[in-house]
Amino acid sequence: MRPSQQSDIQPELDAWHMARALDLAVLGRGRVEPNPMVGCVIAQGAEIIGEGYHRKFGGPHAEVEALGVAGKRAVGATAYVTLEPCCHHGKTPPCTEALLAAGVARVVYAMDDPFPKVAGGGAALLRKAGIAVESGLFESSARRLNAPYVKLLERGRPWIIAKWAMTLDGRIAAATGDSRWISGEASRAVVHELRGRCDAILIGAGTAKADDPQLTVRPPGLRVPLRIVVDDHAALHTAGRLVGSIAEAPLMVATSAAAPQANITRLQAAKVEVLTLTGASRTDRLAALLDELGRRRVTNLLVEGGSHVFGTFLDLGEIDEVHAFVAPKLIGGAKAPAPVAGRGLAKMADARLLDDVRWRQLGDDLYVTGRVKKHATT
Repeated sequence: MRPSQQSDIQPELDAWHMARALDLAVLGRGRVEPNPMVGCVIAQGAEIIGEGYHRKFGGPHAEVEALGVAGKRAVGATAYVTLEPCCHHGKTPPCTEALLAAGVARVVYAMDDPFPKVAGGGAALLRKAGIAVESGLFESSARRLNAPYVKLLERGRPWIIAKWAMTLDGRIAAATGDSRWISGEASRAVVHELRGRCDAILIGAGTAKADDPQLTVRPPGLRVPLRIVVDDHAALHTAGRLVGSIAEAPLMVATSAAAPQANITRLQAAKVEVLTLTGASRTDRLAALLDELGRRRVTNLLVEGGSHVFGTFLDLGEIDEVHAFVAPKLIGGAKAPAPVAGRGLAKMADARLLDDVRWRQLGDDLYVTGRVKKHATT
């Protein structure tokens, strides 16, 4: 092949290999958080000679895995990475050192790493060592993949996934509070898969009282999420299924200064963590809770209700992703709750829109997912 021909096909090869690296990165979802998902491909022209991904938190990074497969053939090769290679010592040595030691000639990465100890430093170090470095290929895809990681770093708060099941006429429960079961078994199985890759699950006190849920992952998933009940008076019943399953998963009650000390003592005796939040309003307290979860490096927070909790998070502009299960059922009732309460918006033109909307049928239910488009001010 003449050099000009190689030059003509290089963009196609780059795109092909980076697409593969992104596919690999997804395999780390639920295993690597609060670290980012990263995939890497080592190639000599069209031939892939090594590939890898970040498999678990604290484990080898994607570049190290891929270079281990490539071995000595990595000399003069191109490394395709979905995130800028790290240049600092953390739980593992810097990936820049591994790339330099392997003798790669070129590094193509999708997005800059916003982590302060990297943030352009990895690319600069590689360039200084004489390696050709290119960035931005499939950047939007990489940023979308690691949006929870980026939010945690940039805003210090977890990525919030709102999940609800509702009837076709938009009810999440009957006026009596009964909600078992709106969705079918196939939908509930997907919910457990979703729970199993999240760091924490949150509900309000009303949902805890009405549903008496466990909020555990069945069968066990990739993670054991912290279960959180927002309960201003710390009145959660210790005889319920949440406290009864505390050996399976940790439980926190996020309460207010108005909570009676007797309630707090009762919960703590049952091995429930009680977190007292400051703030005059529920909105202020939920914002404080998100900040605390961010400090604990909670990356993905699954919110499962109720409508007032959803409404407060929407008012805060903090819902990032929606998973809605719509059952072909009608229940009616003026007092039957809709999924989202809160202040709401005055004009339809101000409605929060979903991006990348997808839907599929699960049994008789319609499963709709999407990400909430952010306004410039949120």
